[in-house]
Amino acid sequence: MTNGPEPWEPGSGPVSAGRPDLRRYAPATMRNRDAIATVLRDALPPAGLVLEVASGSGEHAVHFADAFPDLDWQPSDPDPAALASIAAWRADAHRPNLRPPIRLDAAADWPIAQADAVLCINMVHISPWDATLGLLKGAGAILPPGGLLYLYGPYLRDGVDTAPSNLAFDASLRARDPHWGLRRLEHVIAAAEAQGLAFDRLVEMPANNLSLLFHRQD
Repeated sequence: MTNGPEPWEPGSGPVSAGRPDLRRYAPATMRNRDAIATVLRDALPPAGLVLEVASGSGEHAVHFADAFPDLDWQPSDPDPAALASIAAWRADAHRPNLRPPIRLDAAADWPIAQADAVLCINMVHISPWDATLGLLKGAGAILPPGGLLYLYGPYLRDGVDTAPSNLAFDASLRARDPHWGLRRLEHVIAAAEAQGLAFDRLVEMPANNLSLLFHRQD
C-alpha cells in the first residue's frame, strides 16, 4: 500500500425513514477487488462455503458474492459497527448467496465449524500477531483437506527489498499501535505450516501487496 490505512467513511446514501445509512466505505476496496477476484477465480472451489474473516465494511463480500454466484459467502467481523455496515451492504445488494454477517474474533473461539475456503484481506498487519495466529489456527481447524486459505496485504520478505512506501506504512502502523505492523512472510508461512496449512504460492499484486495461497494438508 502506498499510504497509511485509509479510514472507513460513513455511508453517504440517503436517510430512509429517519434512519442513517449504516454502510461504510473503504476506498482501497475499489482499487483491489478486481485484482483479488482474478486470483481467486483460479483458486476457489467451484461450489461450497467461503468464510471471510475481518470483512470490514462488507464491500468485498458483496463484490465477491456477485462475481462467484455458485459459492456461498459468509462475512464476519468482531466490530459491531462493521457488522452493521456489512448487513446494510447485504440488504442493498440482494444477493441470495451472501449470508448475514457473524461476529468472529480471529484470536478467539470461532462460531463456525466448517468452510470450504477462508479469505482474509488486510487484517494481518492491522491487528496483533495473536490475531494472525488465531486466523491460522481457525482456518486449519475448519478447512477440509485441500481447502484454500487466501491472505492479501503487504508483507516483508527475506532477500527482497521493501518498497519505501511499505516501510513508511509499517512505521505509521506501529506508531498507532505497537502490536500492529507488517509481518514477515517467512514467519506467517511457518505459523501456517504449524497448523497444517501448506504454502502454495504468492502472487504479486498492485501497490506492493501480495496474495498468499495456502491449502489444508491431508
